[in-house]
Amino acid sequence: MSALSIISSWKKNSFKPVYWLEGEEEFFIDEVINYAEKQILSESDASFNLSVFYGKDANWAEIINACRRYPMFAERQVVLLKEAQQMRDIEKLEAYIDKPLESTIFIVSYKGKALDKRSKLAKTVKKNCEVFLSKKIYENQLPAWANGYIQSKGFEIAPKALSLLVSHIGNDLSRIANEIEKLSLNIVQGEIISVEDIEKFIGVSKKYNVYELQHAFSVKDEAKALRIIQFFEGNPTAVNYVTILPTLYSYFTKILTIHQMKDRSDYALRPLFFNNPIAVQEALIAFKNYSFEEIEHAILLFHEYNLKSIGINSYGASFPSLMKEITCKIIRP
Repeated sequence: MSALSIISSWKKNSFKPVYWLEGEEEFFIDEVINYAEKQILSESDASFNLSVFYGKDANWAEIINACRRYPMFAERQVVLLKEAQQMRDIEKLEAYIDKPLESTIFIVSYKGKALDKRSKLAKTVKKNCEVFLSKKIYENQLPAWANGYIQSKGFEIAPKALSLLVSHIGNDLSRIANEIEKLSLNIVQGEIISVEDIEKFIGVSKKYNVYELQHAFSVKDEAKALRIIQFFEGNPTAVNYVTILPTLYSYFTKILTIHQMKDRSDYALRPLFFNNPIAVQEALIAFKNYSFEEIEHAILLFHEYNLKSIGINSYGASFPSLMKEITCKIIRP
C-alpha cells in the first residue's frame, strides 16, 4: 500500500475505518494526512465532522470519544492524530482500533519510526488497520522520483536540470517538492524546465554546483574542482554540504560498475544513469580517466572523509578544507 494508492482509493469513496501511517519518510505521510484533512470532507461537512489531535498534547480518552461519535449531517467523520509518536499512553488506543466504528475514518500519523512489532498495539494495528510504511527513498532513486513528481505537475525537465536540482537538494523530498512548486508558479505549463530555470528560480549557480563538481572529477580538472569548492566556502548557502560526498560516492560506484561490465555500450549503461545519455557520456569519460584501482582508492577516500565530515579523526578541519584534501588525493593520486 502506497500513499498514492491510499489517496486514489479515497477519491473513489473507498474507505477503511483505521489507517496507520508510519516510517522514516515524512513527506509521504504528510501527503496522505494533508489530503485527508482538506479533501475527504466538504468544507461544510468538515466544520462538524473533522477532529484533529496532536500527539504531544493529546489525551487518549478524548481521541477515543471523538472516534466513537457518530457523524453530524454526513455519511462519515474524519479523526486525525498527528505526530502520534509523541503521544503518551498511545497503547490505550488499542481498544478502539480493535473494534473501530465504520462511520469514522481514523488516521494516525506515526513519524520517524515504526511500532514495536512485539507490542499488543502493533499486533492489533496489523490485524485491523490499513498500514502504510513510509520508507526513505535511496539516493539513486531521487532523480526518477523528482522527474515523476514534475510530470505530475504537467511539466518536463531537461536531464541536466534534473541532475542539478537533485544534487543541490539531496534526499529531502519536502524541499524538492517545494522547489518544484516554486518552479511551477514561474514557468508556463508544458514547457521544459531548463538549467537556466533552476539557476533563476531556485538559486543554484550554473557554474558552481555539485553537478559541475562531479564533472570536474570526471575529467580530472583539479583547478575547476578547487574553484567550485572555494565558491562553496565563500557561499555556504549555495550548496547543501550533506549531499556532496554521497553524490560523488554514488557516482564513482557507478564508474566502478562500468569497469566490471563486459558490455559498455550506450544501451547497457543507460539504466545506471536513468536513461540520461549526457550522464552516460560523462561516465565513459571518467571510466577512461580512472583505472579500476584509482576508482577503488577514491571510494575508500569518500568513506574516510565522510567520517571526517562528521567529526571522526578530522582534527577540527572545516568541510571545504576536507573537500580540498580529497580532491587532490583523487584527481592527483
